Amino acid sequence: MVDALPPAEWTARADLAGLVEALGSGNLRWVGGAVRDTLLGLPVKDIDGATPLPPQEVIARARKAGLRTVPTGIDHGTVTVLLPGGPVEVTTLRHDVSTDGRRATVRYAQDWADDAARRDFTINALYADPQSREIFDYHGGLADLAARTVRFIGDARERIREDHLRILRYFRFQARFGAALDPAAEQACAELAETLKGLSRERVAMELLNLLGLPDPAATVARMHRLGILPVILPETGPGEIATLERLIAAERMAGIAPDPMRRLAALLPATEGTAESVAARLRLSGKQRKRLACVAERNGSDGDDPRLLAYRVGMECAHDRLLIAGLPVGALDGWAIPQLPIKGGDVVAAGITAGPRVARMLRTVENRWIAEGFPDSARVAEILAECVGAEG
Repeated sequence: MVDALPPAEWTARADLAGLVEALGSGNLRWVGGAVRDTLLGLPVKDIDGATPLPPQEVIARARKAGLRTVPTGIDHGTVTVLLPGGPVEVTTLRHDVSTDGRRATVRYAQDWADDAARRDFTINALYADPQSREIFDYHGGLADLAARTVRFIGDARERIREDHLRILRYFRFQARFGAALDPAAEQACAELAETLKGLSRERVAMELLNLLGLPDPAATVARMHRLGILPVILPETGPGEIATLERLIAAERMAGIAPDPMRRLAALLPATEGTAESVAARLRLSGKQRKRLACVAERNGSDGDDPRLLAYRVGMECAHDRLLIAGLPVGALDGWAIPQLPIKGGDVVAAGITAGPRVARMLRTVENRWIAEGFPDSARVAEILAECVGAEG
């Protein structure tokens, strides 16, 4: 079993070495995703550090070394150090005093093992010394990582009662890293599924969309439904919608299209009036996201008749969503830009139509002919306009 963090591009950063020097030898260890993903050979996006130093001491030592800091989570012991190669969150070691499933009251600690014990999964409680790259594993995380098992630290029910969002985090991590299932974790999540109702809707939406943005979450979503977890947060979804998600993921893969969590959320909703708006409101999605769900919910059996007309009517993004969810080809839209009608009201007036309501009607008539002919160029549109004006006499 590996006992040292392998070399990676981020571990060689000079600015990180400067941070280690600023905080002092033995006062900083890398922890969490950066360690886990490096061990798996995956790209590292965010770097987190843990320290026995209190936040104000971290700020003072960083300032003395000429490093800027932002107290992003100072109430919970987190200071963000702004480095040339990217920010690093440094959090003081903690242990929980009390929790209510939504937030925790913590106390600073000096023992690395105390800090590890309050984390969610064993694979996220791996620490690495920045200089020697020695790994510190307090809960068997290395073995779980090797077996691709996502396992709660200690008693799964206790960890979930501390933070109910860990139910959704479990399934997201399982979809991303897991191979072997942990029956104890699955059972605990199922038993405590109703606790998800007490969470803020924004937190639920964030985790759900993070899950749906993974390469292939279909099997995990189906399991969440069988265990009674998905119905708590997305009661509109049934077996039919899960099958639609499976087909969508296959269609995305075949077309070489990147995963899109909003498109996949749309696939999980029945195409019934009002459903998309209701779900968007419940999850407190943005106005843009709400409009997208509503547009996709209007999908129907004629979407594939003319993909370019569909894109012209609803926009390129929504057209792609509707075609892919329906299992219809999107090739007709490749490299095609939605055109604009080459004439405006002034052109209609210049052609002899008196200003007023007749202008708008004529524009609609010309536009319908233009669409029916497959969006011809401006020269043909001028001819269409002349024909339509002539027909009005």
